[in-house]
Amino acid sequence: VVDDDQTIVIVDWGNHRIVKWKIGDTNGQVIAGGHDQGSQLNQLNCPTDVLIDKETNSLIICDRGNRRVLRWSRRDDTTEGEILLDNIACWGLAMDNQRYLYISDVEKHEVRRYQIGEKKGTIVAGGQGRGVGFNQLNEPTYIFIDQQQSVYVSDTWNHRVMKWAKDATEGTVVFRGFPRGLFVDTSETIYVADYGSHRLMRWPKGATQGTAIAGGNGEGEEASELYYPWGLSFDQHGQLFVADHSNHRVQRFPLQPIA
Repeated sequence: VVDDDQTIVIVDWGNHRIVKWKIGDTNGQVIAGGHDQGSQLNQLNCPTDVLIDKETNSLIICDRGNRRVLRWSRRDDTTEGEILLDNIACWGLAMDNQRYLYISDVEKHEVRRYQIGEKKGTIVAGGQGRGVGFNQLNEPTYIFIDQQQSVYVSDTWNHRVMKWAKDATEGTVVFRGFPRGLFVDTSETIYVADYGSHRLMRWPKGATQGTAIAGGNGEGEEASELYYPWGLSFDQHGQLFVADHSNHRVQRFPLQPIA
């Protein structure tokens, strides 16, 4: 995720930590975890997602391997997190403009919405078991919430992105591929890290196919190439940031298509 001051907050999954990295710097700073793999409150275990809660000046972290969601203050003297939810097979996180927290669950094949501090939550996508129906998901990973509280879900193992309008009982397919991270702009154009095809896709609303705006020629390590892209974020200047997973780097691309 990218902060307003152009600091990138990176989920360093394999090193069990969250790292803050200023654009242009040669080294990052560990801001959560970083004490080896473990389940203590100062440790993480294969985290998969993070978001910034500006109202409380904290990070909310999906601590996937520990089956929990943590809140971690961004104050410099913070040494451990606080458990918001546990016993949850979380993968992706999002927060809407009313500060509801959304979490995908790869074992229950659902997305739930929570008020901060609530333990049960409300199902807003899936929840009908693993399957390919429009009311089902198959190990949902990353999620995005728009201004109307529609839920976009990377239904990764069904090779699609599903859009669930607020209070809907089933979703609609808005992208086909092998999605991981995703972002939707105000015109409902969808940007997706198409993990299996090593490319970043742009899919306008109502389109029957998308266009590759980065990668797409197989895996590679050149600046224009990707190798299993994973996470996707954006900044206020219209740039996309892609966690280029198997190249162990973060790439930056403009939102508009690359000629």
